[in-house]
Order: sequence, then structure tokens, then C-alpha cells
Amino acid sequence: MPVRYIYAALLFLMAVVLLPLPGTGAAEREVAVLNVEGPIVPVVERYIIRGISEAEETGAEACIITLNTPGGLYHTTQGIVQEILNAEVPVVVYVSPAGGWAGSAGTFITIAAHVAAMAPGSRIGAAHPVAGEGQELSPTQAEKITQDAAAWARSIAESRGRNGAKAALAVTESRSYTDKEALKINLIDLRSPNLETLLKDIDGREIILNSGKRIILDTEQANLRRSEMTASEKFLHTVSDPNVAYILLSLGMLGLVVELFHPGLIFPGVTGGISLLVALYSLGTLDASWSGVLLMLLGFALFVAELFVTSFGLLTLGGIIALTAGSLMLFSQGSPMPQVSFGVIAGVVVSISAFMVFALQAIIKAQRKRATTGLESFIGAKGEALTDLNPEGTVLFQGERWKAVAEDGVIEAGAEVTVNRVEGLRLYVRKRQVSAGNEG
Repeated sequence: MPVRYIYAALLFLMAVVLLPLPGTGAAEREVAVLNVEGPIVPVVERYIIRGISEAEETGAEACIITLNTPGGLYHTTQGIVQEILNAEVPVVVYVSPAGGWAGSAGTFITIAAHVAAMAPGSRIGAAHPVAGEGQELSPTQAEKITQDAAAWARSIAESRGRNGAKAALAVTESRSYTDKEALKINLIDLRSPNLETLLKDIDGREIILNSGKRIILDTEQANLRRSEMTASEKFLHTVSDPNVAYILLSLGMLGLVVELFHPGLIFPGVTGGISLLVALYSLGTLDASWSGVLLMLLGFALFVAELFVTSFGLLTLGGIIALTAGSLMLFSQGSPMPQVSFGVIAGVVVSISAFMVFALQAIIKAQRKRATTGLESFIGAKGEALTDLNPEGTVLFQGERWKAVAEDGVIEAGAEVTVNRVEGLRLYVRKRQVSAGNEG
């Protein structure tokens, strides 16, 4: 066999051995993608921790967190940042989509990432810390918290080689920066219009993990593996929205009021009880002001009292005032969570007030209605004269014979009569007038 054929065969065998098999090599490289949209609450922390852990276990090239948040709870943010700083996989935080926001808590999360990126038109900042549970802080306490948060932001930024001074200003002066400004002042690493471009932009970057391990990102040809929230996590995240929690609390208490107003309906009571329990969980998670919650409960207690006490609307008025005040206090200016929309508050208060006014009218109408049992039910009822009433005689009334007295002259036997009043066992009647249209 000629030597050239032997060389060709050897080259062929080497190519077969060295070429990657289908499904291996570049095709196997994956980048995990987590999506955080909305307030930073405990369920988001659990989701991010789970996602980073899965990325570590599967050997992903990186874990990308797409972030769009107005902020959230400070203690929850601390847990997320700690997880990112100690991750054994490169973590990339990408503030997106265009117009997205890494506000407040989102600022800390973004600057903690190994790679921080923003979409065009997004913004970052306004990270001034505020108190939880609606509590008011003294100037000294507020200053201590602010300085501590500023030092933390500066420490995180500097550990990633970013501008610690500008990060601190986002805390102390509530500074916000556009994507271009954040890149210019070295608060982030790059701007990318979409995830595909981001994978190309970060390809080849050297990342040093907290453990000291150095990794060169190889992401350009990597597959995106999206890790979504579980059904339970999505539910808990949805009800952790301040507006949703407020509506659930209102519906829960209203359902119980309806059940008390119409005992035996069951559905309003069951639905109201479930909504109330879910709302209390959400409000506890969101560090709501319990003063606001108690005021709302007082408002509904006054509504219930109106059903059993005749106050001519005073209890309902007090309930409306307590409900409105509690709604406004639920997430005060000292709360780390976004406020409940004034439109939502107005809609709930007006709807519940309208319901209570309707219920109050029904109660007053029932109280004023003539009794339909006993002697009172005789008034206006009809009977038949068995004898002439001149003025006394006998009438047949409800199948019984009664002594009767005519109050409008002589009434002949056989005529229909109407009862005017009752005294003892004697009926006082008048002759029943029959309209022409009813004759025949």
C-alpha cells in the first residue's frame, strides 16, 4: 500500500477521534437565565438562591439574572447579595428590558454581580434605605442606617473594581443613573440591547470567584437555559405585590361582612377567610404597617356593628374613615416597599362604601316596614260583612267571625270591608272601594 494512503487513513482517524460528537462540545455549554420582575421579597431570594445552585451543579458557564425592580426589602437584598458574592459560578446581572429599572435594592444586586450590564434606556440607583414595618426613625437612627448602607454599597462596588464613590451616592443622595451614565462612571461593565448580544459581549472575560478560582467566560455559542419560578413561587410573588395584598385584605374582610349580613351563603365567608389569611401572609412578608392593618380591621368591625346597632349611619361613616386612614397608612413613606396605588385605594374604598350604604338602606327599610305578623298584620286586610254594620255587626275575617264597627256609615251585609284598626277583639272597618276596572 502506498505511503500516501497510509497517511490519509491516519489523518482520517485523527479527525474522527478529535471532532466533537453531536450533543457535546460547544453545544453542551449552557448559560442559566433567571428572570426577576417586580419587588424584591423573600420568595425572590429563594428563587435566586435555587437558580444559582442549579447553575453550579450543572456546570453552567454563567448564571444571568435579568432584573427589573423598583426595590424591595433590605434584609432580603442582603441575602441575595451574599449569595452572588459567594457563588461558585459567574453571575451576570442584566438590567432589562429597555426602560427597566434596578431601583433601590436592585442597585445593590447589580453592583454585586461579577458582570453588570444594562439595556439601553434602563436606569439604576435611588438606593436610599428606609425603615421597614412603617416605623418612623429618629434623625440619628436614619443617619446610621444610611451611612451603613452607603459603606456596604461602596464595599461591594470596590470589591468588583467599580466606582465605590458613585455607588455610595446612590444611597446617601438617592442618585439615579442612566445606562450610559452608569457605564461612564464605571458603575456597570457594559450595555447590551438583548441577551444574545450580551452573550457575545461577555465572551472571553476573565472572572475571579470569591474562592480565588479564575474562569474565562465562553458564552458566545452557549445555549440559554431559562430557569423559571415554580407555580408556588409565582403565586407567592404575585400576592406579595402591595396592591394585590391590599385588595386581598379588603376582599377578605368584605366577604366576612357579607356572610354576617346574609348568614348561610357560605361562599362569601369561605372566600373571604381564605383571602384574609393570604393577605395577612403577604402583608407580613412586605413589612406592612400593622397600625394601618388594625385601622382597616376597625373599619370593617364598625361596618359589622352597623348591621346590629341602629346608629343611622354613624358607624358606617366611622368605618369609612377608619378604612381610608388604614389604607393610606398600610405602606407609609417609611416602608421599603412601593406604595399602594391611590387609584386602587380609591376604587376599594368607594366600592365598599357603596355596598355599606346599600346595606344600610336595606336595614332602615326593614326597620320601618310595618309588621306582618300578629294584630298589626290585620291593618289594611279585607273581610266580608256577614250582617249589616249599623254601626256594629259581624264580619268574616280570615275564616273567623269577628265583632266589627263601621267607621264610615252603614255597611250592608255581603259587602267587602277593609280593616282600619284593631282594639282588643273588635275590628274597626270601612267599606272596601272597588274600582270600575275591577268590576265584573
